[in-house]
Amino acid sequence: MMPFTAPESYVGGVFAHGEPDAGSLCFAFQQTLLLVSAEPPVVQLPRHDDLTGLGAAPLRRLYLGTLGERACYAFEYGADTEAPAGLAWQGLRALYGRLDDSLFALAGRALQLVDWDRTHQYCGRCGTPMQQREHERARECPSCRFIAYPRIAPAVMCLIRRGREILLARSPHFAPGMYSALAGFVEPGESLEQCLAREVLEETGVRIANARYFASQPWPFPHSLMIAFVADYAGGEITPAPDEIEDAQWFSIDALPKLPNRISIARRLIDGVVAEMGAAVR
Repeated sequence: MMPFTAPESYVGGVFAHGEPDAGSLCFAFQQTLLLVSAEPPVVQLPRHDDLTGLGAAPLRRLYLGTLGERACYAFEYGADTEAPAGLAWQGLRALYGRLDDSLFALAGRALQLVDWDRTHQYCGRCGTPMQQREHERARECPSCRFIAYPRIAPAVMCLIRRGREILLARSPHFAPGMYSALAGFVEPGESLEQCLAREVLEETGVRIANARYFASQPWPFPHSLMIAFVADYAGGEITPAPDEIEDAQWFSIDALPKLPNRISIARRLIDGVVAEMGAAVR
């Protein structure tokens, strides 16, 4: 399962027809923490009635659409709001594999929309309070008519093949011993392919060819879209970029280092390419 991929039964929406009821799915956040049941190992979302136990009104409420027959809402509460008995605030990353896949995907969407709504209360052009547009997910300034849509930052990821080897690198902020595929954000005016070639060359001094799309993953930390590719080695010696890449090496697919967590598209990319090359990740 691809993390954060919207489930087939989910239908997005902007405006609700009525108020939340007992069957509504409620994604209640305190900054980046999600309110869930505190009893392990089963993790569940609170009912709408449970939110009254928070003892505070939400700072914002956003309608997300429907999952099956159930309406979905995102809420944000203040930093000092205490969780009621039986519930706890937990980070979304820690809930991967514990929260139902469909709910985990929607929680990622909800987190991004709550963050966007919080940070676009005032016009970035003239400072006037923004208003919700009537027919789409956007906020509009009533003064200068500037329109702000939910922000998405596209980033590319590239795994380079050379014979039975793949090129992996580690950033200074990675966990000890962990290596991953190369990645970077797309700059204005760039195509995805141009960004791939530039990022790989800048970070490692390596040139690539025959880039092909692998998969994409919404990444709500805070609002990225990761677009993964596989490419072939076309030349160059590894020269790690100072301050960005601590180390980069060619690894045999039979002797790989510590890899990213399975929550990430980086791990799915590495696993998929290694499997295609005829070996299992150790």
